[in-house]
Parts: sequence; structure tokens; C-alpha cells
Amino acid sequence: MADFAAERETLASKLRMVRWISLLVGVLNLGIVLLGGVLLDSVVSGCSAAAKLPVAAAALVAGVRVAAMVGAARAQHATAETIAGYLVDGSVAVDGALRRERRVRYKRWLWWTRFGMVVTVLQFVAAVYLMFIINDFAFNGNSKACFGGQDTAGQVWKQTILASFLVLVWVVVIMQCFTGSDILKWRSFYATHDTAWKAHYREVFDHAIREALCCLGRAKYLTVLEEDEVYSVARLLGDLVAYRASGTGHLELLAGLALLQSHRHSPSMLSELVEAPKELIQEAALYHPFAEAAYTGPLLDFGRNPILFPCAWLYRQGVLTPWTRNRRPVLEGDNWWRGHAAAFLKYVNLPPEALLRGRVCQMKREAAYFVVVLHDQRTVVIAVRGTETPEDLITDGLCRECELTLEDLDGLLSEHLPESTRQRIISSFPHYGHAGIVESARELFMQIDGQQGDKENSASGYLSSLLGVGCECHGYKVHIVGHSLGGAVATLLGLRLYGRYPNLHVYAYGTLPCLDFVLAEACSDFITTIVYNDEYSARLSVSSILRLRSAAITALSDDSSADSAMIRKLARRILHRGAALIKSSIMRRVCFIETTTIKTKTLTSMIKQFNLGIRIVVLKDIKQLTEIYL
Repeated sequence: MADFAAERETLASKLRMVRWISLLVGVLNLGIVLLGGVLLDSVVSGCSAAAKLPVAAAALVAGVRVAAMVGAARAQHATAETIAGYLVDGSVAVDGALRRERRVRYKRWLWWTRFGMVVTVLQFVAAVYLMFIINDFAFNGNSKACFGGQDTAGQVWKQTILASFLVLVWVVVIMQCFTGSDILKWRSFYATHDTAWKAHYREVFDHAIREALCCLGRAKYLTVLEEDEVYSVARLLGDLVAYRASGTGHLELLAGLALLQSHRHSPSMLSELVEAPKELIQEAALYHPFAEAAYTGPLLDFGRNPILFPCAWLYRQGVLTPWTRNRRPVLEGDNWWRGHAAAFLKYVNLPPEALLRGRVCQMKREAAYFVVVLHDQRTVVIAVRGTETPEDLITDGLCRECELTLEDLDGLLSEHLPESTRQRIISSFPHYGHAGIVESARELFMQIDGQQGDKENSASGYLSSLLGVGCECHGYKVHIVGHSLGGAVATLLGLRLYGRYPNLHVYAYGTLPCLDFVLAEACSDFITTIVYNDEYSARLSVSSILRLRSAAITALSDDSSADSAMIRKLARRILHRGAALIKSSIMRRVCFIETTTIKTKTLTSMIKQFNLGIRIVVLKDIKQLTEIYL
């Protein structure tokens, strides 16, 4: 008796792990199998094989779907047990073999869910076929061939069962489109263990990113089982979704964001802002086209010509003027007709000889760049491209803190800055920056100016061969420009080069957060950052996301009237607003500033008090506008 009670309790606990909607779908699929068997055995037994086929197919596919649900449930159970079982003293074991086993189990569960999706598609096809057959029975009189020799009541009863079978099949198909792929409740395994939820979502994001990269032609990432840069990005995203451990769902978080938005105070007018120096604004407007021209791929044209962008991009690539190919400079990674060089030169309206060097096809944690000489302005311009390729997205996602070395801050420790600034930097060590951007800037420095930290032999660098004594561009100014990711990389590159080239200035547009507060203050003399209105990228950091998440959860917990219906309503509202905001922000990022002039008053109204990793130097006296990034 005790054994029976224990078995019953075990069965009940296992049933509690199953989502009620998945249990309902499974029962309905079993109902389709049983009802299909009844139809084949008695109702349509006298029909032709063509009439029996859709009924048999619907019943068979429903049975396969039940089997797929059982297999997915077992794979999900094994995956969850594996993740939960690796928790040791509140942390996930990082041993390579354990991590590989976890990935293999997760991938097995993922394939079961994909198989279930394929079966759902087959159920939809079977339902459509069954609907046409029943329609043929009802309106073309073909039912007599199946139900002939029976009284009217018998025919009506069998036709009713057939119609009910069709309705049941369609109900199951529609329900399966909205139930998701999970059969069991993840919370029944992880409960409120923060570390388990992090490990789970690391796997979720890891597989999602790898499959997205595979679809973009980067299939090499799909088969990697070791920890790499993709896993680093997935680990960060998994940590951001750890709010599930507190019992907060995704819809609840969206509802909290909507409540936070509805309760926010109207922005105060920043009348105390200092007017930006006019000469800085004029130079920023002058060199902005170079930052925009660095987007030689189709992204720029897609933002301006969403319908005809392939034609516009091919025109910029110089496809219509192949006879000018040999006059264009050869860039690293360019196509055979040197289209990226043509696109860059066409946008800034420069002759081919002005573009000296560049790279457009980069590997992971590398930046695309262009080196231009403007002899009429006695200036060397280095334009760094922002986010345009999957590799750039990975660099964006590697936003963990990275400790900066003395070589990274070589320009800030030179004699060109006041002694007090150098002492403040040294006394506040260590300093941190965006890991992906720091690595990209280090690699770009090696491309631009030779060996790392070799000040005595700095003449071996490419820039030194241009700007050195007796060289072609001796005495020229150096301007480094970039937008978004390119602006952040330009900032870190400027920190390294300023000690060698004191006439250097960086103009960064919509820069990603990349430095801590002390460094942002110290580099304000030679770095100018411009943020356009409420562009999200300049405020997007790990700490800002964590603060926003915390505020949203707090807003939801403080609102006692937030029931489930209200949560769904608020979630839909924030999703619609978020989609519109992202769309408009992307358009602004692609077409950052259409004109070549920026009014001082307009720029002053652009700046908002959010956490920018680099200080906006045109507002030198407003220190509260900058928060610490890390």
C-alpha cells in the first residue's frame, strides 16, 4: 500500500512538471488518433481509398505528434537535469567535458522540438486536405458512395462525426501554433536558482546566435563546442535574463517597462547647458560624411532606399563604370571590381589617389577602416566603420569589462596633457573599457601604426611613414572619425595615438559606451562625441540594462492592480512602442545627419543625461551628464 502511494505521488509530481497547455494538446492529439480509428473502422469503411487517406493521414500524424511530444519531454527533462545537476556551491561547473555534455543534451532537445514543428506543418497540410475531401462529400453528393444503403439518421450521425473530426484537427493545429515548444515547466527544475536560469538561457542564446550566424553564411560557428566569443555573448545575455529566478516572466517584465514609461516624469528643460564651441561643431559636420561613407555595404542604401537599395548599392559600388577599376585603390577584402573603394570615394566625392589604405572584410574583433589624405586641408582622416556585419555584432556583444593596459592609455599618459590629469589617471588604476571594442582598437592600432608599445621604433608604422619628418604628410593634422561601433573604436585608437601625434582629434558620432568616467574626463580635450536626440546605442550598456530591469520589476511589484489581463495589455503596448522606436532609431543611425551643418543650439538640445561611456566634451562643465559605464 505504501509503495502504491509513493508511486502515485511520483506520478503526480511528474504530471505537475507538464505545462497544462501541452497536456491538453497531447490529450487532443490522442483524441484525434482514437476518433480517426473509429472513422476508419466504421464510419468511412465503405468509402474509397482516396476518401480514407486524409482521415488516416490526420490520425497518423497526430500519433507521431504525441510521440514527438514524449521525446521532446524526455529530452527537455534530461537537459534540465543536466543543467541543474552541475550547480556546485551556487555556480555552474565550467569544466569543458561537462559543458560539452550540456550542449549536446540541449541540442538533442532542440532537434526534438524542430521535429515537432515539422509534424505540426504536416498536420496543417493534412487538415487542409481533409477539409477539401469533406467539402466534396457535403456539396457534391459523394457521401452516398460511402453511406449508401443506410437510413438518413445513420448518414447524418456519421457525417456529424466526420465534421467533428475535422474541427478537432483544426483546433489542435491552431493551438499548437501558440503553445510553444516547451512540454515541461522549466521552473519545476530550476525554481528560484539564479545560477540555473543563467546557465539555461546561456544555452538558449548560444544556439540561437549560432543558428543566426549560420543563416548569414557563417556556418563555422554552428559546430563549435568549446567556449568562444559567441558563448561569451550568450553568457552575457543569459545573465541579463536572470530575472526569471525571482518568478518574473517575460510578459511581466514588459508590463513593468510599460508601467515605468507611463509613470515617468516629463523631461525637464536643460536650460543650464553650455553652448558647444562653434569650431568643434563645424569640424564635426565637415568630417561626418567620412564616418558615414565607411558603410560601403548595402546598409546605408537600405536606410535611404528600402525598395531600390540593391540598385543604389550597385551604383555606389561602381558596377556601371567597370573601366575605372584599375584607377581605384586596392583595399584588403575588397571585391574584384574594387567596389567598396568606389563606394567610399563616391560618397565623399574624392579622387582615387586620396584613398591610401583600407580594409572592408574583417575577421572577428577587427574593424573596417579607410585612410584618406586631404592635401588641401593638410589632414589625414582615418574613418572607422560601425556595425554592418555579423562579426561587428559579435564585437558589440562582447561588452564585459576589460582592464586597460598602460599601452592602451599611452596618449593620456604623455606630456601633451597636464600633469594633474596624468596623476589622476595613474592614481585611479585599474581602468576598464568595453572588451570587444578594446580588442578591436588594439588590432587596428597594429594595422595603422606598427608594433605595440614600441615608441622608439614608431617610424616603422604606417602613419609614421606618412607623418614622419620628411614624409609626404609631415605636419598634417590627424582626424579619426567613426559612427556607433566605429566611433567607439576610434576613441580607443585615439587614446593610443595621441601621445605620438598631438595634433590628433577624434570625432565620434553616436558612440557606444566604451570607457569609464575618469578616462572620459581626461580625454575631453581631443575627443568630441555627438549624440543625436534619443539614439539608444549611446545609452546601451550592461549597467544601464540592469538598472532598467530593476526599475521595471520594482514598478510592477509596486502596482497592486497589475493582474494578468493588465499585464498582457501593457506588454502589447510596450512591444508596439518598442518596435516603432527601434525602427525609427535604426533609420536615424543609418541616416545620422543628412546635412553637412549642425546648428549649435540643435546639438545642445541633443544631449540627454544618460550613462555614456565617453564624455561629451562639447559640454565640458556639465559633469552630471556622464555616468560611469561599468
